Amino acid sequence: MARRREAQVFSMSFLDCICCGFGAVVLFYTVISAQSGVERVRRNEDVAAEAMRLEDEVLDGYKNLVVLRNTLEKTTTERVSTSGRSLRVLEEIERLKVELASYSGDSLARREHINRLKAEIKSLEEGTRRLSAGATTKGEEGDRLRSFRGTGVRQYLTGIRVNGERILILVDASASMLDETLVNILRMRNMSTAQKMLAPKWQRTVASVDWLTTQIPPTSLFQIYAFNTLPRAAVEGTEGQWLKGSDPRALNNAVQALRRTAPTDGTSLINAFNVARQLTPAPDQIILITDGLPTQGATPPALRKAVDAEQRAKLFDQALQALPANLPVSVLLMPMEGDVPAPSRYWRLARSTGGVFMMPARDWP
Repeated sequence: MARRREAQVFSMSFLDCICCGFGAVVLFYTVISAQSGVERVRRNEDVAAEAMRLEDEVLDGYKNLVVLRNTLEKTTTERVSTSGRSLRVLEEIERLKVELASYSGDSLARREHINRLKAEIKSLEEGTRRLSAGATTKGEEGDRLRSFRGTGVRQYLTGIRVNGERILILVDASASMLDETLVNILRMRNMSTAQKMLAPKWQRTVASVDWLTTQIPPTSLFQIYAFNTLPRAAVEGTEGQWLKGSDPRALNNAVQALRRTAPTDGTSLINAFNVARQLTPAPDQIILITDGLPTQGATPPALRKAVDAEQRAKLFDQALQALPANLPVSVLLMPMEGDVPAPSRYWRLARSTGGVFMMPARDWP
């Protein structure tokens, strides 16, 4: 009897099944691993793309920040500049308000003065009609082309004779004609042109010239020059020419031109006296309106400095040498602080030439 084969657990079929199962497991793991790698790569790409997008946003943010900083700096600079301009504008507005108030007060005073003059004229006309009705003969007509009514309450016997054939009036228009004290002169020297023209001392000077023009005979010739460092005819375009005393328009234009003049700069008396040599024929009377000894010669000094009393006296003596001989000079000396030698020197000038010296009161003319 043949021996029976022994049964074996690990046969070929079982091993094949085991290998197939293991292979399936390996294949499954490989497939799963491949899928996981693809998913991880896709996630990495998404994260990288998001990171790049965020980097672009950060760069844009930096760019916008630079632009904003530049805009902020420009805005700050403009704000500072605007603040400065606004302060200047406010100061200019305040200055204009002060000038406007001054002009308004002056205009109101002028209107009141005009109304008073109209009332006085009406009263005078009424009185003239009453006198004419009671008079038996007609009186002689006046020989004055212009009238002048002062603000003072007194009548003056000035002694100034305006009766030459050719009358030259020299008016000092330097900065010292703004006021009587040095402190106020320095203060008003930096004011506007309109305020300088309204200075009380200058207004009195112009009023004095206005009064003198009413005394010019109609048969005489006249010329008015304003001078500081240089002389200039009051009526523009009439330099070196004589004007007719019988021409009311010429008289009025000369006075109005002085009213529009603002005192400024220093005083050159020698240049003022040289005008007498430039006029043809020469004048036979000079009326000088000033407030002190000169501060400059024929040319301005190279260095701007204060001029003491001794130097001013020398400049005055030099100016006298330019004055034509045998020419009467009458002097109206306006008040001025600190110029003590001026009255005596101008008095000697008027006396030696046959003129008249006068220091007018505050309410003259």
